[in-house]
Amino acid sequence: MRNSLREKIITVCQKKIAQKGEQVGVSFYAFFANKNDDPELLMEAATWWIHTHRLDHFEKAQRIIELVNAGR
Repeated sequence: MRNSLREKIITVCQKKIAQKGEQVGVSFYAFFANKNDDPELLMEAATWWIHTHRLDHFEKAQRIIELVNAGR
């Protein structure tokens, strides 16, 4: 996963946790605007989320941060 996507995921997850608490869930769509202006980046995130880790549609933001930080 490219560094810019890692940074974006962590930033969005941290913001969601700050707003809604430690138990907040996110989907990979949370990292993108409603307009699909970067389909390659969206597919990279979807592949990481769905294919690589087989995550549910919503996962705890804290778990996503842990996976990203672990380099998985």
